[in-house]
Amino acid sequence: MKIQERTGAGAGRSAAPAGPSVGERLPAPPRERKPALAALAVLLILVGALGATMLVLQAGDRIEVVKITKEIPAGQAVNDSNATSVMVAEDPGINYVQWSQFDALKKLKAVTTIPGGVVAVGEMFGTEAKVPEGKALVGLSLKEGQYPAGLKSGVTVAAYRVGGTSRSGSGDDADGGSAGSAGGDSVIVEKAVVNYVKDNKGDDDLVSSTNLPVTLLVDDAQAAALTQAATNGEVALVLVPGN
Repeated sequence: MKIQERTGAGAGRSAAPAGPSVGERLPAPPRERKPALAALAVLLILVGALGATMLVLQAGDRIEVVKITKEIPAGQAVNDSNATSVMVAEDPGINYVQWSQFDALKKLKAVTTIPGGVVAVGEMFGTEAKVPEGKALVGLSLKEGQYPAGLKSGVTVAAYRVGGTSRSGSGDDADGGSAGSAGGDSVIVEKAVVNYVKDNKGDDDLVSSTNLPVTLLVDDAQAAALTQAATNGEVALVLVPGN
């Protein structure tokens, strides 16, 4: 009797599954995984970390080297007024001149004109200057009035013959003026580059009481005439347009 009652009680129940109770969440669909994007993100993280590490390492390997602060003409040397020290990243492929070698560097000369603002490397210096083919360096010693105020290396000038060997006489002029053309106030060099001029470290209008040493870079063909005139103190320099 008890078995039948239990069976009867179960017969009235519905076979349908019970619905979700109030407040329960439906199961979320499984997320789609993208392994390629995940691998790319990991790779970017590794590359960034490697780059940061290299920057730190390079910043740590720094050396003190010589930096040129003012232009050094060919044949001249570094000194305390045209060079200073600066820190750079060490590079085995660059022949930097380290600051500890500065005193030894003063004994060498610039093989070519070195502009200001560059870091010195060993190839810039040697025992003597290298003069370009077909050119010559001529030294002058100029008095007041024979050069313009503020004369600087790198500018272009014209060299004139003045005084001393001016026209020798009316007879020569009558014969064709050959002496006059070779005499005073004639152009020796139309365009010459000032390779070196002594820095008086004063006002541009202040003329030194001693002669001013100047070195000109000229063509080989003009060197002899310029040297002869310079020996006699008959050279005057004039700035030409274009400087």
